[in-house]
Amino acid sequence: MSAVKGQIWFLTGSQNLYGPETLEQVADQSKLVMSQLADQLGAPAELVWKPVLKTPEMIREIMLEASRDDNCLGVITWMHTFSPAKMWINGLNALTKPLLHLHTQAGQSLPWSTLDMDFMNLNQAAHGDREYAHLVTRTGMARKIVVGHPTEKPVGERVTNWAFATIGWKTTQHLKVARFGDNMRFVAVTDGDKVAAQLKFGMSIEQLGVNTLVEAVDKVSDADAEALTAVYEREYDVAEELRVGGARHESLVYGAKIEIALRGILEAGGFQAFTSNFEDLGALRQLPGLAVQRLMAEGYGFGGEGDWKTSAMGAILKSMTPAGGGTSFMEDYTYHFGPGTPKILGAHMLEVCPTITSKKPRIEIHPLGIGGKEDPVRMVFTAEPAAGRVVCLVDIGDRFRIISNEIKIVEPTEDLPLLPVARAVWEPLPSLAESAEAWMLAGGSHHTVLTNAVSEETIEDYARIAGVELVQIDKDTNLRAFRKELQFSNTYYRFADSIG
Repeated sequence: MSAVKGQIWFLTGSQNLYGPETLEQVADQSKLVMSQLADQLGAPAELVWKPVLKTPEMIREIMLEASRDDNCLGVITWMHTFSPAKMWINGLNALTKPLLHLHTQAGQSLPWSTLDMDFMNLNQAAHGDREYAHLVTRTGMARKIVVGHPTEKPVGERVTNWAFATIGWKTTQHLKVARFGDNMRFVAVTDGDKVAAQLKFGMSIEQLGVNTLVEAVDKVSDADAEALTAVYEREYDVAEELRVGGARHESLVYGAKIEIALRGILEAGGFQAFTSNFEDLGALRQLPGLAVQRLMAEGYGFGGEGDWKTSAMGAILKSMTPAGGGTSFMEDYTYHFGPGTPKILGAHMLEVCPTITSKKPRIEIHPLGIGGKEDPVRMVFTAEPAAGRVVCLVDIGDRFRIISNEIKIVEPTEDLPLLPVARAVWEPLPSLAESAEAWMLAGGSHHTVLTNAVSEETIEDYARIAGVELVQIDKDTNLRAFRKELQFSNTYYRFADSIG
């Protein structure tokens, strides 16, 4: 598992009515439940136990503390006994972190033959949690409810998915996107309201002139660039003409200078995502290709043609990607309508992340055919078969919308010997025709983020935490019902915004 990215606080509700002896048992059992849950947690987050909450003052203070602590990703609440929910009002009103309500109990099975009123008085979560849940519903707070014993695999999986979503939300609130150049001219979906994005998500989209990158590239020494090309030769299958002594090695050196310069700018500015635009490259000799691919593999988000929303979504999804999984910038490029199952060939000019394959990519150089610059270096590979989804974030005027389509990544029907870019081939669910129609009805973009690892439930949890509309296209999508869902959703969000 990757390094821990924050803490999730485990909060247990009770009250002083039960007396010190019972409350000691509550604390011991609460620690046990949290330990059992921690054993199941598959996300890079630390579960932290907090003392049992017995008064309104304690509850409010711990919620304020959680909200102030930047290392706290979210809180899990559990009413071990009966904790009258009016005690929680001020605390919940103070909470600004994601909330999960765990509806569980200390023992998985009832001790039928020895069960007495002492046991009943101690183990009251069955109705204590319902009292608390009623109050949370009245507040209108977004929360996730997970029901079951902490040793059960589905419980661990659902909490894990939510934990990844809390990591994504923290990433979002601290996200800075570097935009080298402006939006590709006349393109609608890649643009949007950057002020609204900061108000809604906390992310900051910052303009950098392309000359900032040009000047940084010019300052990179040949020796530093050559040292990086040696790394390329160790880690990838580098075309002979690009290797040391090869006829086009200097092009690889220049690609290495772009990577060094880009990384330096992003690190110095605290950026987690960036965009480029092939219409605005200034004095850059190549469109950044290999550099973008390697930076994405390190966790940076990217969007082409100034697409800051896809760049941001890429960084967010990468922060939620389990270790060993793959997430990449992607574009629906062209279709295979048949024979056989219809498929989508996804690619981009150059910038597809190598995390979606376990095979060693090949670094090649080819003409780009667009942009009027020198031939750029890039990794070439094909995404490995896997279940996954493509996701986009769009600005539809009065709000933001996340759209997700379940897909099956497959091998190409035939080899692609003349296609000199990284690519993925997938079968969208429920079918190409139905998914494409649904995607377009929802206003989806042609740029997406493809992931073979971030679960559908994590994306659902993230959208709930962010308070953003989520449109899902999957095997159960019916176009007649889908149209109605969009109509209902439009009505709901416009009404909710008017009173929010």
